[in-house]
Amino acid sequence: MMRKSEYALWALLVLAVLAAGSTMVSLARSQSASASNSEIYKQLDLFGEVLERVRADYVEKPEDSKLIESAINGMLAGLDPHSAYLNPKHFRDMQVQTRGEFGGLGIEVTMENGVVKVVSPIEDTPASKAGLMSGDLITHLDKDPILGLTLQEAVEKMRGPVNSPITLTVVRKGVEDPFDVKVVRDMIHINPVKYDAEGDDVAYIRVTTFNEQTTENMQKAIDDLKTKLGPNLKGYILDLRNNPGGLLDQAISVSDAFLDQGAIVLTRGRNLEETQRSNARPGDITDGKKMIVLVNGGSASASEIVAGALQDHHRATVVGTRSFGKGSVQTIIPLGSNGALRLTTARYYTPSGRSIQAKGIEPDVVVEEELPEDLKKKVEVEGTHGEADLRGHLKREDEDGDTTEESGSSAYVPQEKEKDTQLNYALDLLRGIKSVDTEAKKKAEAN
Repeated sequence: MMRKSEYALWALLVLAVLAAGSTMVSLARSQSASASNSEIYKQLDLFGEVLERVRADYVEKPEDSKLIESAINGMLAGLDPHSAYLNPKHFRDMQVQTRGEFGGLGIEVTMENGVVKVVSPIEDTPASKAGLMSGDLITHLDKDPILGLTLQEAVEKMRGPVNSPITLTVVRKGVEDPFDVKVVRDMIHINPVKYDAEGDDVAYIRVTTFNEQTTENMQKAIDDLKTKLGPNLKGYILDLRNNPGGLLDQAISVSDAFLDQGAIVLTRGRNLEETQRSNARPGDITDGKKMIVLVNGGSASASEIVAGALQDHHRATVVGTRSFGKGSVQTIIPLGSNGALRLTTARYYTPSGRSIQAKGIEPDVVVEEELPEDLKKKVEVEGTHGEADLRGHLKREDEDGDTTEESGSSAYVPQEKEKDTQLNYALDLLRGIKSVDTEAKKKAEAN
């Protein structure tokens, strides 16, 4: 055994060595941090010098706030295509979109030949009550011409405080002269869920976006369809085609509505402690009925979370074409009165660990829509586009090390249901006219 005096001496030596090592590590870290800080300060000095040169020598006097905003946007655009700075106005617009309610007229519109064309008035809104019709062309807003405005600018002018009036100048087919329509703005509630019964046996639910009202409205739709179809109900079609995504929590709650247990989505940030797993709670609001999920090249983000979760748990058969492939999570970070920062903070993975980033969801049954001739030519020249085609996109990182990336697919959906190949295919699957096993066998034989 070692004597106490010798033990004490050795203990002091060990402590001294440890202390010296700790000091060296701390010093190395401090020097590394100091070098890093020194470099960033040099870069900030460079930025300051360029800023002053622009302010002093540019051919026209620039606006300082626009210079700084552009610089911030440039920095964030260099990270990935989805990170961005939202100035106060854009931040308010984003909040309006996610709430799904705003002061406005209640019309779905598009731009045609420089004027606003009414796609359809929303039922029981100021626009429908004022008699606006699908196909109407709006040429002036409060006597000011729309020509020269973007669609977004025109929409912003039509929105406004509840109970405030606006006069629309309308050109209508079959009416010789333009006429004015006075509309008083009201609170408009955008329903992200549209539904109908297909025949007397299939429930069709289309989710157009994931805003704060999506889950609640979807549950109402399912309750209504259950009552309408009764015991004849064979199954559900959840149409996520051309749904660009939206709120992560809504994607989780929509998935949860159809699942009894298991993971829904995994999100992983830069550090291990930032990994989160969302799990389903008991209770399937469709009582385990058959499900088909429709996706295409316009299905992105939250849509892919839902499709991936239901596919991995074999809860639904996914039909259509490869989805867009946006597998990253953006966090909105408010900046007080200066707007907000939309920053990519995590990647998300399906329950089985698949990364959707730059690859998308591959359907269980691939069904292509027949394209009109003009679109066929366009696709032949330009191809289809997905996340993998975006400049600066995050690279794919799968759990098994697979980094293969795939482009998207067509986002075309015919307006006439009888021409909608994907929808009709889903109906045949639910009604037993076709089966997934038969199609898988045909695909294997073709390969």
